[in-house]
Amino acid sequence: MDNIEAIKDTPEISFIDNKTIEQVQSEMIADFEAFMSAAEGKDVKLERASVYRMILNAAAVQIFQALQYIDRAGKQNLLKYSYGEFLDNLALFKGETRRPATAAVATLRFTLSAVRTVATGIPKGTRVSTADGVYFATDTYAEIPTGSTTVDVVATCTTIGQEGNGVSVGEINTIVDPIPYVASAANINTSVGGADIESDEVFAERIYLSPSAYSTAGPEDSYKYHARRYNAAIGDVVASSQQAAGKVNIVFLMEDGSTPDSATIAGLQAHLNDKTIRPMTDVVTVSAPTEVSYTIGLTYYINRSDSAQAVAIQTAVNQAVNDYVQWQRHIGKDINPSKLTALVMAAGAKRVSLTAPAYTTVGASAVAALAGSPTVNYGGLEDD
Repeated sequence: MDNIEAIKDTPEISFIDNKTIEQVQSEMIADFEAFMSAAEGKDVKLERASVYRMILNAAAVQIFQALQYIDRAGKQNLLKYSYGEFLDNLALFKGETRRPATAAVATLRFTLSAVRTVATGIPKGTRVSTADGVYFATDTYAEIPTGSTTVDVVATCTTIGQEGNGVSVGEINTIVDPIPYVASAANINTSVGGADIESDEVFAERIYLSPSAYSTAGPEDSYKYHARRYNAAIGDVVASSQQAAGKVNIVFLMEDGSTPDSATIAGLQAHLNDKTIRPMTDVVTVSAPTEVSYTIGLTYYINRSDSAQAVAIQTAVNQAVNDYVQWQRHIGKDINPSKLTALVMAAGAKRVSLTAPAYTTVGASAVAALAGSPTVNYGGLEDD
């Protein structure tokens, strides 16, 4: 079972015994009638239009609201329900803090117009952008040595979050801060590493895994915990072991489902090999998962009786296909066309004619990878 599912599957509880506002109102009215009957020595019943009944009903609303605050206060001490700042405080009991948002990084190559007889400096903070205005600034000062024409410098996106991820090789190529004698600059790898602030769901799962960090036996959850703690942009992590050989294999994806680059893989490898993390008997290997490609091809039809919603349904179907691609992008998840059909049907289609993908076993350390763009055809309206 996934760790987050283990959290969600814990029993539902209520610190106010699931009391409803109707129960509060009826109990208050019953108490009032009982006290008045005892005081007057006769049976007292409040009519539906009674002023006293209206006052009690109004007071019950505020009392019920107070009960909701009490219920929430109790639940914020439990991982299943806690959120936001409450979750941040709960995490401190495990020595954890929420990972902040991080910016994407890329390696920029600066190139001179010609060989020079002196070194050419590239100041720290030199900005280079994409055509659509995503800026990257160099992290350190660098120099193009005498007799050379290029130097590679790591640069960080000036916008924190996922916006800077996935910029392809050569697309960061507009020098914002010109440098004499430098003719061009461009990224030599795809930008990665940008992540939004850690979500409640991911943070809760990491808190759940945190006790594994104290183990020296190298359990699976321990490696998952340390991998996710290394970088906020890391998402899916799978750890497997050949116990007889003492080998541990770690495969992972980035939070946005992308394949990690060599620098991130090397960084995680070094992090997990730290003597405070890796048991002495383990040989740890970190890599990206093997990719099993698949395609999407389908034609869908809409009930004629739903013709008024046809445009909305078409939009919903396209979103359902995108949702399927995201759902499928998890390590070890078999390629399942039934899920695609179910999502498209739930979006409002009458029926679906699916030509691809076919059901395919992916493997525990592999991941499905969409080849090309989905082919989604609308077949038109059909009678019910």
